[in-house]
Amino acid sequence: MDYSSYQHLLIEIDQGIAKVTINRPEVYNAVNHRLHGELGQIWRDLDRDPAVRAIVITGAGDKAFSAGGDLAMLEHRMSLPAEERFNEAVSWEPRELVYNMVNCDKIIISAINGVAVGAGVAVALLADISIMAEEAKIGDGHTRLGVVAGDHATMIWPLLCGIAKTKYYLLTADLIDGREAERIGLVSRCVPRAEVLDTAMKLARRMADGPRYAQSMTKRSVNQWLRLGGITSFDYSLALEKMAFFSDDAQAGIKAVRDKTAPKFPSAQDDKPKHE
Repeated sequence: MDYSSYQHLLIEIDQGIAKVTINRPEVYNAVNHRLHGELGQIWRDLDRDPAVRAIVITGAGDKAFSAGGDLAMLEHRMSLPAEERFNEAVSWEPRELVYNMVNCDKIIISAINGVAVGAGVAVALLADISIMAEEAKIGDGHTRLGVVAGDHATMIWPLLCGIAKTKYYLLTADLIDGREAERIGLVSRCVPRAEVLDTAMKLARRMADGPRYAQSMTKRSVNQWLRLGGITSFDYSLALEKMAFFSDDAQAGIKAVRDKTAPKFPSAQDDKPKHE
């Protein structure tokens, strides 16, 4: 398999293990248009590669797994003319990341070495096994931007940590450290930062040396929970998220991030009492 076309993913294959590194450390591995597409396609390529028996994905550098979508990508999405908005809302590319991770028969292990939000936390938590640094922070920040929590969260968070915790963290957009993420079941294991990648690679070695059919069919069977109910929730929330990017609240949320100020959402002002 030829991986030379990948620009922002570094793929290293050794003795059956593919180590995939999200490689934009200068911007905390933030996801631009090119990387978003690559994060959708890579699982299909690795699944077809006979040289790969297990997969580890991590972020370059020691600060971030992935800081989610970069502002340029989000602002481009918000600036689309009205006639293109429907196509954006139902576009296939955002679904590929989720669907291809779920449908990949090889075991995927995420080594969450630093902050993971947006598309980054989607990859981190959709992995079959997630190893997170104690000091790392993860979270879904959609509502902080004034948009619907789409992507992966409504699909898999309720299965991982329950409805109550899911609603709390999606509605507040609070970040969660490794210890708390493990405690509530959001990640598989929490270890010191220096041990994250080594722990993930050792586990990948076990998977690569294990019974391939039993592993892949166990993964496929467990993922039926995602296919039976989660996919419906995912498609619904993703369409609503995309449409929300064209709202005044989203404009205010993105501007606040750009200006590093607290957002003032127009919808929060509509029903406030007027003071003389």
